[in-house]
Amino acid sequence: MSKTVHHAVYSTLADWETGHATTHLRNGVWHREPGGFEIVVVGETLDPITTAGGLRIVPDITLDQLSPQDSALLILPGADTWVSGELDGFGRKAKEFVAAGVPVAGICGATVGLARQGLLDDRAHTSNVLEFLTATVPGYKGAERYVEADAVTDGDVITAGATEPEAFAREIFTRLNVYTPEVLEAWFRLFKHSDSSAFAALEAAGQS
Repeated sequence: MSKTVHHAVYSTLADWETGHATTHLRNGVWHREPGGFEIVVVGETLDPITTAGGLRIVPDITLDQLSPQDSALLILPGADTWVSGELDGFGRKAKEFVAAGVPVAGICGATVGLARQGLLDDRAHTSNVLEFLTATVPGYKGAERYVEADAVTDGDVITAGATEPEAFAREIFTRLNVYTPEVLEAWFRLFKHSDSSAFAALEAAGQS
């Protein structure tokens, strides 16, 4: 499996939604296998983008250079511009990834992009709320597969709502087999629920 994870970037990107996932993929701490993942940033062009929080990010590669064969996962964060269709190129790339058997993880507005490509019509999924998809995606056929959950994985498609960065990261770690089940459970207790006892469990795992 490739040890590279690709992270899409575009203006108004929601900074908070993918930080847990990228940080803990990259640092390699507590992983089953040493080394961590390389995070490669993908933009429509190589021009810097400005996030919702005002941070400037310079892409490593452009969208037309992105290939599923070079990737373990594509992460699509939310942004204001998903609803307008401005980011449909990233949605089409996601469809290409799924067709190639490479997973895609979309959170918040990115679930609109996945729905526009029909990727949620026959898969269990979630989003901010069901009405967010029904109101913004003409032809959306996945309402019966919508799940009221923090985050959902169905095959090669991971989805989450805007307020669930920890659950989104958990599903990514599970899909990529990053941690043992015990470490993953402790990680989630620590970062989602501020359970200080989980840190001892993680430290013990790191020393084993």
